[in-house]
Amino acid sequence: MSLSMYEVSIPVLARMLGNLSNLLKKGEANAQARSIDPKVYIDSRLAPDMYPLARQVQIASDMAKGCAARLAGVEVPSWEDTESTFDELQARIAKTLDFIKGIDAAKLEGSETRTVVLKMRSGELSFSGRDYLLGFAMPNFYFHVTAAYAILRYNGVDVGKMDYLGGV
Repeated sequence: MSLSMYEVSIPVLARMLGNLSNLLKKGEANAQARSIDPKVYIDSRLAPDMYPLARQVQIASDMAKGCAARLAGVEVPSWEDTESTFDELQARIAKTLDFIKGIDAAKLEGSETRTVVLKMRSGELSFSGRDYLLGFAMPNFYFHVTAAYAILRYNGVDVGKMDYLGGV
């Protein structure tokens, strides 16, 4: 039995978004316990040229909803990137989960050969659905979830590998 495009995308994205939500809960609790303004974590970044925590979460959300929509052949929802609190970031993740979980698995059938075209500042990138999922969308998604994890860890939040991986 082969794996479907749905199986290797939507449930994986949903699981990691849930893990990201749990990481943010730990970050918020840590800030409260240490009497640190939560904005310190929200605005924290690993390096001066990297995005802060809030933007990492927004991009992870964008990658998940964009991946699901493009593979399903539906319009990618456009959301403003205005989240600046833990509650707002949690709402963004919940909205993303609602969207991707609402996509019918049948919509992804045959998407491995569907052409996906991304309009970038540098021009257009064209992929097969398979190459888009495995070589672009998932690596980018994991990068931003990992960066969010690392920002929290760097700031002293008690998170570890099992928080990142979730229940295995």
